[in-house]
Amino acid sequence: MNDQLSLWHETAGEPLTPRPPLPGDCAVDVAVVGAGYTGLWTAYYLLQRAPALRIAILEKETAGFGASGRNGGWCSGIFPASWRRVARDGGIETVGRLQVAMNAAVDEVGEVAKREGIDCDYHKGGYVSVARNPAQWIRAQAEVENARRWGLGEDTLALLSKDDAGRRLGASNVLGGTLASHCAAIHPAKLVRGLARVVESRGASLYEGTEVIRIDPGQVMTSRGTVAAETIVVATEGYTPSLPGRHRDLIPMYSLMVATERLSPDIWARIGLEGRETFSDKRHLRIYGQRTADGRIAFGGRGAPYHFGPGSGRSSIGTPVSTRCSGEPCLTSCRGCHATFGSPTRGVGRSGFRGTGTHRFISTGRPGSGLPAAMLATASR
Repeated sequence: MNDQLSLWHETAGEPLTPRPPLPGDCAVDVAVVGAGYTGLWTAYYLLQRAPALRIAILEKETAGFGASGRNGGWCSGIFPASWRRVARDGGIETVGRLQVAMNAAVDEVGEVAKREGIDCDYHKGGYVSVARNPAQWIRAQAEVENARRWGLGEDTLALLSKDDAGRRLGASNVLGGTLASHCAAIHPAKLVRGLARVVESRGASLYEGTEVIRIDPGQVMTSRGTVAAETIVVATEGYTPSLPGRHRDLIPMYSLMVATERLSPDIWARIGLEGRETFSDKRHLRIYGQRTADGRIAFGGRGAPYHFGPGSGRSSIGTPVSTRCSGEPCLTSCRGCHATFGSPTRGVGRSGFRGTGTHRFISTGRPGSGLPAAMLATASR
């Protein structure tokens, strides 16, 4: 067991007990490639609707190894596109329907966790975003005005005064902010590993340590045998470009993740976040965070250099071409040090990890398409 996964599951409060790899050739009804949120939620709802299905979940590493298990821990009803874009693609009425579906998704994740006994530190405290300069304050007011124009009320997005925003988050130079109520904090590794246990208990077979080599119609070739299946679900998300012929199917995004040590009560009294709100400010390339159940601040961040494709300095996903600096992964990328995806960051405590993901919703299906609500919740933020 490598140090990376041992530390990861130590913070999840669960010893890592990998499942056996695929023993050889087999035939199933559904083969799911990838044991992150996309694959596991798919298996969960398929078995809920058709318990007799034979489902094999194939995972190169362990369930939740990638972005699903190592991310900022947001379960969010915020869609990563403007409402104008949503209306352009699906019609004006789609805006309200989509937001209702997204709001329900956040609640669904909490309800599933409670019903299935998954202790993932779920807490729906909302999302507070503070404005800390005049331009950000103008933007905050415009966001709320825009929401009203689309018929979305305060239960979706509310404007916070300077005092209200400051009480929630004790940041510097706060002028006001916004509150999105439909956002919860979770421990991502606890949720994904708990979900893996649940789908196994319902009859799915999870094969970890099983690398998928190629996907053809009706069969999946792995490093340990071939799986014949009537239906194949490709749930590899940010690792999809590593599959033959799928290099340009998705654009993976690079994200950073770090957590503080446990903070003392007097520090928390100054910071706030008593409701365990998720939080950020109004910067476009923002750092976003949460107050964890064990008293840390967990930060995620975007804006790192792109590491894929021509001239990126990488020959394949997770394979560093050179380490011209210290040879150790670093918290922020530089031209001379290309750290392997998913490796622990150095010098930031035991909870700092890199990860790869698409930073998109678990499903991008249209509202009303029959997709279960939890499959619309944000997975990799």
